[in-house]
Amino acid sequence: MSDETPPKADPSAERPLIDYPTVYAFKVMGKLEHGFAEYIRQKFSRLMGSEVSRDSIAENVSKQGRYVSLTVSVYLLSEDQRRTIYAEIHTDKRIVYYL
Repeated sequence: MSDETPPKADPSAERPLIDYPTVYAFKVMGKLEHGFAEYIRQKFSRLMGSEVSRDSIAENVSKQGRYVSLTVSVYLLSEDQRRTIYAEIHTDKRIVYYL
């Protein structure tokens, strides 16, 4: 028996978890207020560099009616694009939570 440990796999050689291009669903939550869904649609349109249709956004209001959860489905080309969008929504004060 050998005391040698097998070499570790190079993490950069591993297959990415997401195959691009792909349709990706972002979850964005905010206070239920007039215009929030449109604000998010326009924000994603700017980030994507193309129009995000209203049909690409599903809306779910909380039981108490104080918050709204939006699922925004967009066509992503790369992991960099996904990370850029997350970084941008992370800084938005109107967004209280995101996935």
